[in-house]
Amino acid sequence: MFRRLKAIRLAFTLIELLVVIAIIAILIALLVPAVQKVREAAARTTCANNMKQIGLGIHNFAGVYNGRLPSLMQYDGGNSVGWDTFWGELLPYIEQQTLYNKAIGSGAIWGNNIDTVVVPIYLCPSDPSPNQGIDNNGWAATSYTPTYYMFAQAGWPNNGGATLNGQSFSGAKYKIGNIPDGTSNTIGVIERYGQCPYYGWYNTWNYPIGANSWQWNSQGSAYGPWGINTPQVQPPLNAYVGNQMPAHPYYPTTGHPVSMNMLMDGSVRTVSASISLQTFSWAMIPDDGNVLAADWNS
Repeated sequence: MFRRLKAIRLAFTLIELLVVIAIIAILIALLVPAVQKVREAAARTTCANNMKQIGLGIHNFAGVYNGRLPSLMQYDGGNSVGWDTFWGELLPYIEQQTLYNKAIGSGAIWGNNIDTVVVPIYLCPSDPSPNQGIDNNGWAATSYTPTYYMFAQAGWPNNGGATLNGQSFSGAKYKIGNIPDGTSNTIGVIERYGQCPYYGWYNTWNYPIGANSWQWNSQGSAYGPWGINTPQVQPPLNAYVGNQMPAHPYYPTTGHPVSMNMLMDGSVRTVSASISLQTFSWAMIPDDGNVLAADWNS
């Protein structure tokens, strides 16, 4: 007597297939946030490293020029590149001597087609605004900005400030060794998006004049290479939706959950959006004599 062989099933039933799909969907849903967190952690590490390299460049610059700090803007009379920005002055001190040399004789740091050259350490990987480092106007962007209080003369550019070679000059008020509030208590460079399209504004590293920067003799001290001169913190803005982006160039903006800040001792410190305006103001102004409040450490 032969036993009837049991039929071999070669396929899933519809219910089993749906269960497998549901399990895979749940696993993906659990995995995506973890991947995003890993990516943001890596981006934040890169951003902090960028700022540390910028800080090292500032200190190397000061070492060469007897403590003098890079200027928000300078004009060398045509003996070198001509008009130069803070970011341009730093190029030889962040391993970009070749790029700096290319501008020599052009009359400005943006000459000889340097206007479109992206400098990697000037870009934060979490900055959602420029397209591969290029803003909507075709210029190379930066995700960082020096503070007006640290790197410019009082009253410049609106009230003349200092002069160099007969031209307006925004040299820093202090040297690296005599910052009144101390290098570890003073912010030098902060994050700011490469562009704020809602306001038709672009944070270029090498172009300080013209409509794209709103002119240096009007509100230029708060835009482009002129840096931040309004010590106010916006909550970090993580979503970027074309021209609906409300980020304002007056304020620090960041793609991270916290704002990254380079102190004048070269260290990098995160600042929460919950910090008070007063505390952040005290940290930005190098000579107010105030002791930073407890929320600076929060």
